[in-house]
Amino acid sequence: MITVSIIEDDKNYREGLEDFINASDEFRVLQSYPSGETALPHMLENPPAIAVVDIKLPGMSGVELIRQLKMKRPDIQCMVCSFYDDNEIVFNALRNGASGYILKDSLAVEIIESLKELYGGGAPMSRYIARKVISAFQEKTELPTLSELTARENEILHLLATGLVIKEAAAKINLSAHTVTKHLKNIYTKLHVNNRIEAVNKLNQR
Repeated sequence: MITVSIIEDDKNYREGLEDFINASDEFRVLQSYPSGETALPHMLENPPAIAVVDIKLPGMSGVELIRQLKMKRPDIQCMVCSFYDDNEIVFNALRNGASGYILKDSLAVEIIESLKELYGGGAPMSRYIARKVISAFQEKTELPTLSELTARENEILHLLATGLVIKEAAAKINLSAHTVTKHLKNIYTKLHVNNRIEAVNKLNQR
């Protein structure tokens, strides 16, 4: 049986989790705790395969508990189960070592499936949380642009910022090296810079 520890301060919810996890064919609750302070030393001595962690706990937060667990017992897979879904909390939990994040309104069968996915190497997330993560990722991967430049000039500057020489950048966008050079001169003029390094620095500052 795959062992699970639960860290949840709501007694009724904690006991409900225990009941349907123990009723499953694959998982057994090793121990349940009402706080991170109570859980941490015991879990370090008797580590479960999976820790199901609430975020808002009395005293030590769930995020801090996950951070310390992953630092000292990186083999423990941590999954958040919480009502809290704002971006800062979600991303703090993921940055500090949570491999899954589900909401407490998930059905029992969904929580069991999430445990299976986590144990199998996946990263289970409630659909709402997954959309948040994808949206944030897309926002962060959007390339910065300089309003002083045209779309083509921004494109060329981004290519040159990756380390390509003029000839290579030209080949990427099916232009001649001469045309790219002309664009580059316009870029320098508009940005009031003298070379590519200064232009790229302006781009990175946006």
